[in-house]
Amino acid sequence: MATANSSLSERLKQLEDDLGYTPPRFVKVSSLPFAIFHYLPQDEWVLRRELNLLANRLRNRDREVYFLSLGQLLWRAIEQCEGLDALVELERWDGFEAVQGQVFTYLTEEEWAPLPELVTEAIHDLGATRSQRDIVFLYRAGAFAPAMYSMSRLVNEFHGQMQTPIVLFYPGSREGTFGLRYMDLPERAAMGNYRVQIY
Repeated sequence: MATANSSLSERLKQLEDDLGYTPPRFVKVSSLPFAIFHYLPQDEWVLRRELNLLANRLRNRDREVYFLSLGQLLWRAIEQCEGLDALVELERWDGFEAVQGQVFTYLTEEEWAPLPELVTEAIHDLGATRSQRDIVFLYRAGAFAPAMYSMSRLVNEFHGQMQTPIVLFYPGSREGTFGLRYMDLPERAAMGNYRVQIY
């Protein structure tokens, strides 16, 4: 069995094995069919290549795998709100911290473009609604670095909102049983969720 200190390939093998079950073995509570797979940020391209191979193997086992880029959803939210030019102008006058704060507002306030709603809509648009067969891979979470939106917040927002199994691919390091440090940034506290399996 893969552990927190196992290699990337060992943990991917464990994830693949667990995804072969219905529901996947990582589902601890039915209201949160979610798992997190952590990897070192510098392994981004290796991971993406391995995910394509993993998706093909799962499809050969009659599972349907959908890829959803969080980076693309970030840009969609910016365009839906005030557009990139507004953020460029804000950074010119108030700096990058102000831009991060504004993007956080976009992604959390109901009148703008809340990220959980964008993810839910995108999953439905993909047609990934068959909980017994479909799997969603959420990737490009590094797009929110360093502090535009917390991935632990996203996981918590999904509690009770989704039936389709989701795996979030999380760039960062693992600390202890449940802690994850986003992008290995030393100033970021390790966050976690005991209800979600971490690979």
